[in-house]
Amino acid sequence: MQEILYYIVIGAVPVLFAITMHEAAHGWIADKLGDPTARKLGRITFNPIKHIDLQGTIIIPLVMLVMSKMLLGTLMAFGWAKPVPVDPRQFKQPLLDMALVALAGPGSNFLMASLWALFISLSTSVVDDPGLLEHLIFMGEIGIFINVLLLVLNLLPIPPLDGGRVVAGILPTQLALQYMRIEPFGMWILLALLFSGVLGRILWPLIETFQTIISSIFIF
Repeated sequence: MQEILYYIVIGAVPVLFAITMHEAAHGWIADKLGDPTARKLGRITFNPIKHIDLQGTIIIPLVMLVMSKMLLGTLMAFGWAKPVPVDPRQFKQPLLDMALVALAGPGSNFLMASLWALFISLSTSVVDDPGLLEHLIFMGEIGIFINVLLLVLNLLPIPPLDGGRVVAGILPTQLALQYMRIEPFGMWILLALLFSGVLGRILWPLIETFQTIISSIFIF
């Protein structure tokens, strides 16, 4: 339980900022492209409270942390934030503009991962206390990991993930409409890939590659 509490305390800030920036980025780009829905609902904000889903952001991840530690001996969690509402009818080019809105989320996670890498570099340069420095570096490492995870996961071409909307945006209209019909089954497909182990085999090499690239560029 002590280990779980430590991970929660150290990881809370990186995780909350990751989901907050991701959702706010969707709303900001949508607003720039002509859809003010998110702005009118106050969702273009860095306030995490506006984006937290009680069940998906708090309850389920906490239960998974406890259960994974008890049953598997390791810590593992899965969760989500409240999706930012977007009205494609407000866009001039609905499919293409939705693709741009979708890309904004992973793009914000790449930016956040880079900023956490710079945070590690800055902490190493200015913090003299070895104990405090260890905690700050661990926080930065969590920040890099969670943002790279969200970046890679959301770019999978499975609706309703961002990658699915990007694919729909570049397909001819009729094909895109056919493709988006799998959206109601997207989360079931994702869960099947997760529990079969296929998702891990897809994600981990990509996560390690992005972490290596970001760390090599921004940690000095």
